[in-house]
Amino acid sequence: MAFHLGDDDTQGLSEMNLIPLIDIMLVLMIIFLVTATVMNPTVPLDLPKTSATINDLPDDILQISINQDNELFWDEESLSLPQLQTRFAQAASDGLDPSIHLRADKDTRYDMVAQVLAAASNAGLTKVAFVNE
Repeated sequence: MAFHLGDDDTQGLSEMNLIPLIDIMLVLMIIFLVTATVMNPTVPLDLPKTSATINDLPDDILQISINQDNELFWDEESLSLPQLQTRFAQAASDGLDPSIHLRADKDTRYDMVAQVLAAASNAGLTKVAFVNE
């Protein structure tokens, strides 16, 4: 911003420099956006009580477990991957379209989990759920 208080012969700078003003406005806008997203007020609610009960799991669930040594279990029965593929094919042929609950140890190799998923897919079983704690 330049002003000239003198002779009319010399011409001073008559325009205002807006760059510092724009910089300040951008900083303020960023601060506003950050604080607006952080300050997410929660609404205090007193939710109603219901008498809903937990539904029992359906009977057509296949419980498959893989321990840390990459051993397969059908419920609590140990079996190999070819035996699992045979059981998946038999379960798919029954026409019940069962749900597979896959429980894998956190130290299990991903390769074994992928092979179980591929065996289920090859048998035509598409309902797979990963069980965790």
